Amino acid sequence: MYNRIIAHQILKSSKSVLLLGPRQVGKSTLLNELKPDLTINLAREDEYFVFQGNNLELQSRIAAKNPRTVFIDEIQRIPRLLNTIQAIVDENPKIKFYLSGSSARKLKKGRANLLPGRLFTYKMSPLSFLEIGSDWDENRSLQFGFLPGVYSLKKDFEKKKLLQSYANTYLKEEIMAESLVRSLDGFVRFIKEAAVMSGGYLDFSKLAKKSKVPRQSVVRHFEILEDTLLAKKVENDPDLDSDEIDLVKHPRYFFFDLGVVNALRGGFEVTQDRIGSMWEYLVFNQIVNTSIALDLECDVFNFRTRGGLEADFIFSAQGKKTAIECKASLHIEPSDYQNLISVEKYYGKIQKLVIYRGNRERKENGVWIVPLKKALDIMGLDN
Repeated sequence: MYNRIIAHQILKSSKSVLLLGPRQVGKSTLLNELKPDLTINLAREDEYFVFQGNNLELQSRIAAKNPRTVFIDEIQRIPRLLNTIQAIVDENPKIKFYLSGSSARKLKKGRANLLPGRLFTYKMSPLSFLEIGSDWDENRSLQFGFLPGVYSLKKDFEKKKLLQSYANTYLKEEIMAESLVRSLDGFVRFIKEAAVMSGGYLDFSKLAKKSKVPRQSVVRHFEILEDTLLAKKVENDPDLDSDEIDLVKHPRYFFFDLGVVNALRGGFEVTQDRIGSMWEYLVFNQIVNTSIALDLECDVFNFRTRGGLEADFIFSAQGKKTAIECKASLHIEPSDYQNLISVEKYYGKIQKLVIYRGNRERKENGVWIVPLKKALDIMGLDN
């Protein structure tokens, strides 16, 4: 069991809480550990149909138990319940609700009332480096990612089985149960190709051709990945003047967890031809996961000019920007970070990091060359 950093923020919150994150990142486990007086799990079909059919069910259960804390799991399945929750909180401010959700799409489509002034929204991701602590295993992280239920398993074959099951279960249960697509076969082909191409630049036409799905459907499918919190676009930095800099306009995109990507790609081996992209994915996931765990605003941007100058990422957190190069090697040469130095032409003075797989920490020509843990410290993403 891993202690989740965000739990402290939620526990001390003076308001009710909405916790958003993909399935299996540990939302229900965390909120159940807060020992709510009343728990309602809308992921269970029997509970879902009871609440769907009776507008007064929530009031009845609260009247019967008189709870101080109420946990409703998968609130996006019945967004209108948020209107009832607002009325209850207004009548009895001492009641605190813990709500979890895995689909921003369902809340949007349901025109959900997110209880302005009465509700704090937090996000939850797979495990961060800080939460894993002494259990950190770099090679297994590259293979199996950071879902807590996967990371806690001891045997590799069990990790593989669970991740493969996650991909299949998600496709069948999440997508079809929510009636998000008309053709499951087309979406299955799309998501597998999207996983293969992830980490690169988003090209809807190429994705459509590879997955044998109409381009218009691919655009909708990608929106589903974003709305169900499975994928994140990495756009260009809006602070840069795109009229003066000839930037590549296409965004990149990444899935929320490297282990899930490997399962969708059909392979977990850390091979020489894959290690570079897998390391970049690991670094991206970990910086995002850590900022979410600490409830810190952290933006990530793409930077690549048509002339070929690029940085892997530009991260903006704690009031400063950092240009990052990810290198899956144990040794770094000056040629490995020349692009970072050239980025200053466009950004002025900017923090520069090469995050590599070695252990030695040093600074050369204004560029930090550090392992992941030190990189998080330098960026202010420490606990």
